Amino acid sequence: MKRTLLLSLGAMALIGTTIAQAAPSDRLRERLKARMEGRADAAATLPTAKPDLVIAYGKDPLQGLNFWRAKGTRGPAPLIMFVHGGGWSKGSKDNATGRAKVEHYPAQGYAFASIDYRLVPKATVEQQAADVAAALKALLDRAGELGIDRGKVVLMGHSAGAHLVALVGTDPQYLRAVGLSHADVDGVIPLDGAAYDIPSQFADAGPRMVQTYTAAFGSDPARQKALSPISHAAGPNAGAFLFPHVERADAVRQNEPLAAALRAAGTPAETAKVAGRGLIGHMEINRKLGEADYPATPIVDAWLKRLFGR
Repeated sequence: MKRTLLLSLGAMALIGTTIAQAAPSDRLRERLKARMEGRADAAATLPTAKPDLVIAYGKDPLQGLNFWRAKGTRGPAPLIMFVHGGGWSKGSKDNATGRAKVEHYPAQGYAFASIDYRLVPKATVEQQAADVAAALKALLDRAGELGIDRGKVVLMGHSAGAHLVALVGTDPQYLRAVGLSHADVDGVIPLDGAAYDIPSQFADAGPRMVQTYTAAFGSDPARQKALSPISHAAGPNAGAFLFPHVERADAVRQNEPLAAALRAAGTPAETAKVAGRGLIGHMEINRKLGEADYPATPIVDAWLKRLFGR
């Protein structure tokens, strides 16, 4: 009787363990849900407004950008240049810009560009930041033809692109290499980035993201520090920063310290927490920015108007 009871209890424990192991974690469920939503809404990330121009800014096929002219303006218009995300290794201006931005910002009187850049592992993150600077240089060199006001420029990026624009906006070497400086960049808007202090992000990230960060930033602590925007926040910096982010743990953990470091150096910097959680919120802030009823849209619009005195 005792032997039968023990066997039964052991079988129940084994079944319970198997069920517990089979049940996905909250994080896995979130990733699966985000992936399914991403596939279902893939069309929503594709711009429907065709660019006015496609411009090559280098010899590599990925060194190109799409450009939309400002609408309803007289004279040169402010420029917003967008840098897509994708873990530094994927994504493109054609599938990761978002539909709403390319319609909203030109309608608001801004010239808008979205760039491609060379990807890891064929390129380094240093080369990606150099591509951001080179793309901006190509646009400003054609400012008269494109109707751009050279004195009113904002860099915007999402996820990995948020890291790249924050890096270019804080480390002067990338702009200097193409004959520009931080005086040529009035503002930077990193959208829901989480790689501003890379060594701390390595310490806090899960195994999957550690692989992504290792592929991008390697294992050398000195290189990780050099590629961290927070390491360069003491200045010189771009004119001002706005950090919109959702309630995603690593984004919350990374945005405020960089904004505080910038403010300590005398650079205006604001954070703005918007509705949305986890990976789904991370995707939404890119896909929905520019939609009239999305909470981040009026926040960014108001900040741009203050920045440019419009």
